[in-house]
Amino acid sequence: MPTITTTDGAEIFYKDWGDGQPIVFSHGWPLNADIWDNQLKIVADHGYRGIAHDRRGHGRSTQTWAGNDMDTYADDLAALVDTLDLRDVVLVGHSTGGGEVVRYLGRHGTSRVAKVVLRGAVVPHLLGTAEDPGGAPMAVFDQLRARLGDRSEFYRGLAEPFYGNNRPGANVSQGVRDAFWLISMTVGLKAAYDCIAAFSETDMTGDLRGIDVPVLLSHGDDDQIVPIQASSERSIKLLPNATLQVHPGAPHGLVGRFEQDFNQELLDFIKS
Repeated sequence: MPTITTTDGAEIFYKDWGDGQPIVFSHGWPLNADIWDNQLKIVADHGYRGIAHDRRGHGRSTQTWAGNDMDTYADDLAALVDTLDLRDVVLVGHSTGGGEVVRYLGRHGTSRVAKVVLRGAVVPHLLGTAEDPGGAPMAVFDQLRARLGDRSEFYRGLAEPFYGNNRPGANVSQGVRDAFWLISMTVGLKAAYDCIAAFSETDMTGDLRGIDVPVLLSHGDDDQIVPIQASSERSIKLLPNATLQVHPGAPHGLVGRFEQDFNQELLDFIKS
């Protein structure tokens, strides 16, 4: 399996499909690079180089005890970009992966980056505080941590709101929901637990303000996992060069016609 090695010795697995301008995908929680397979194939089919990695502790990457935090995730992404000597990159981040991308830009700059796509991203700050009341209370994230005690059952249930299958008229296939559970179960428990703090407590307001390349914010207005009001509607006010594309009725996960819409949106933005 292709891997790169970070400064602390972690091996980060990645997929590398096609040739051309690199499009680098960062996945959400609690998933791995497999969740991007459809998009990797689509960009490679259209003459681009699709790359997606498993975050440390996830999938085929090293299950480190330490380093399950947004700064280290961002540095691991930088190690991937630098080791593969990628330039003119389009960074695509979904959910926690969006936070990883934004923190990467805050820590490592945009010298290798052409554009950024943030889909249902956990920015600027999901945790509500006295100073920043726009997010959810800590009790919401404590409940997620508590439910990891039976993570298998939790992930089975999480697939329902993730893909909006709990909405009237929804018909997300059993296969899609089973794949979500299967991929999630490849994540180490420690990494899954720590990542909740990483995606909820990391304030990326300053990172967003410093991004000087074009950014596409893509978000479903029925996202039950990362509500648009707490994330993209706040992020658009912080970014100097961004567009917000709202997908009516779309859930957090990419599925069905919502995935098809995003795929076309992604290709159009890359070409623009």
